[in-house]
Amino acid sequence: MRDKWRGKCRPEQPWTQWMVRAASNLARARQGRQCEEVLFEDLCFDAQQAAEKALKALLIFFGCKAPRTHSIGYLMRLIEDRICVPIPPDVRPAVILSDYAVTTRYPGDWEPVDEDEYNEAVKLAGRVYQWVLDTIQLHD
Repeated sequence: MRDKWRGKCRPEQPWTQWMVRAASNLARARQGRQCEEVLFEDLCFDAQQAAEKALKALLIFFGCKAPRTHSIGYLMRLIEDRICVPIPPDVRPAVILSDYAVTTRYPGDWEPVDEDEYNEAVKLAGRVYQWVLDTIQLHD
């Protein structure tokens, strides 16, 4: 997927910087386990980061400040409340990605992420990214 923000070193608008970073995280997540040392948990973190940064880009695009949070659900509520853009039903399940922001980043009391869960995380992050891209292009 090619979009107009990739490949620019110094995007003109602050929100484009967030989209470039979201695209980078999504690309890394989509690359998958290229060797056995790569953990699904780390790839899911990249998926979460892609969704988070895309949602923050949308807030910034509409003139809002991006809060320092990893909560996908909170960002979605801000988008609906502050800029009155409804979250589509197929994007809403991405709230689950918040679990990968902190919980799975460090060894601890959680179940390992398997390939199916990883694939779902990447799919959800891709939906968020594409929806944000489409929404921005619609209003740009």
